[in-house]
Amino acid sequence: MIRRQFIGSAALVGIAGVFGFSKQSKEKMLLHHVFFWLKNPESDQDKQQLIAGLKTLAAIPTVRKFHLGLLASTEKREVVDTSWNVSELLFFDNEADQKTYQDHPIHQAFVKNYSHLWEKVRVYDALDI
Repeated sequence: MIRRQFIGSAALVGIAGVFGFSKQSKEKMLLHHVFFWLKNPESDQDKQQLIAGLKTLAAIPTVRKFHLGLLASTEKREVVDTSWNVSELLFFDNEADQKTYQDHPIHQAFVKNYSHLWEKVRVYDALDI
């Protein structure tokens, strides 16, 4: 029983480390979640081109964590938005670092070179609590 409790506790500590949960952290990370709707959602080539462009953003030094996502085939419910095509979730140490990201030449080049692919973009920025 004690072994199972230890393993369970160790697993929770590991998960907390992966997601950045820590009581010791004084900085509140900024989460930048962006959703893209493609002009041609049926085009796998357009989707792959956008994904390739998004991957370039990970090289911006102020990006702490970087995740790309495609729509999951989870249960359809009224509260679930299934209208988007590609998403990115970026983590920054603070708002100033997110601003640096916005102004960075790699981000500016991404917008210039890939904006022709999307019809709509929605950004949700949140601070850790």
